[in-house]
Amino acid sequence: MSLEPFVVWRGVAAPMLRPNIDTDAIIPSREMKRVSKTGLGEGLFAGERYLDSKTRQPNPGFILNNPSYSDCSILLGGPNFGCGSSREHAVWALREYGIRAIVAQGFGSIFANNCVRNGLLPVILSKQQIEALVDWTGESPGQRKIVINLEQQKITAGLLNYRFEIESGARHMLLNGLDAIALTLQSKEVIKAFESNRRQQRPWLYG
Repeated sequence: MSLEPFVVWRGVAAPMLRPNIDTDAIIPSREMKRVSKTGLGEGLFAGERYLDSKTRQPNPGFILNNPSYSDCSILLGGPNFGCGSSREHAVWALREYGIRAIVAQGFGSIFANNCVRNGLLPVILSKQQIEALVDWTGESPGQRKIVINLEQQKITAGLLNYRFEIESGARHMLLNGLDAIALTLQSKEVIKAFESNRRQQRPWLYG
């Protein structure tokens, strides 16, 4: 999965405010039938999204099955989003579905790191700020879109403007569409120089 740089994103936001949405809820283990990053979007939130996981009959009560949120690319979450196991499949499923950002009160630390490494922006705001975003978007679901500007570290929704913090390394990766390997390769010349110097200083290590 190639990474698209995240600079400014404008999208429909769906509320999923309950606390402790864990990675097993995001993608149940029964949906993890492959090791690749593709083919997982269908299993996203499968336990809630479908009345029957085998027939894939949609659950009309699940937020992402609401036609107003058919173009959802932002989730508004509660505390401790993405807690539980470290499965990276959860982020792969979110990305394949089309989610580019999650705005929540807090995240599981491993989940947040996996988000950044797969081009998905995790943003922490307060409960009051998130509820204000939910109220604003809820006045016209699917029509009112939130704008997230990573360069300015700002979220805009109508008259609402919220600044958010993000670690500089994570910001750099997202702005430039870098995964962990691409980030390492930015130091390719430094790595080559180190290897050359090491060969000269310790030739016996290389046979």
